[in-house]
Amino acid sequence: MAVKFKLEAAPTFKAKADIPVHGGEAVPVEFEFKHRTRDEMAKWLETSAGRSDVDSLLDVLVGWELSDSFGKESIERLVQNYCGAAPAIVARYVEELIQARRGN
Repeated sequence: MAVKFKLEAAPTFKAKADIPVHGGEAVPVEFEFKHRTRDEMAKWLETSAGRSDVDSLLDVLVGWELSDSFGKESIERLVQNYCGAAPAIVARYVEELIQARRGN
C-alpha cells in the first residue's frame, strides 16, 4: 500500500550512516533521528559551534540498530573508538533533512 504524503512530518525517521572503521570499509549503521522543522534546523545549526560530538549526537539521535544500548555512555564510547563517527552521523542527518526539503 502506498504511503500518503502528510503535511505533519513524523517526529522521527530512520536512515543509515556509513561509519568509518580504521583499517577497513565504512559500515552502514541505521540510526533513528529526530525531525526538525526548517526554523528548528537553522537554530540548531547556529548553536552548533562549540558543542561536543556527544552532545551533537544526543541532539539528533533517539536510537540505533546496534546491540549496545542507546545512551550517553554508549555514544561516548562510539565517538572515542571511532573518530569519524560523529561527523558521519551529523552529515547524514543534515543530508536527510535537506533531501526531505527538496522533495517538498
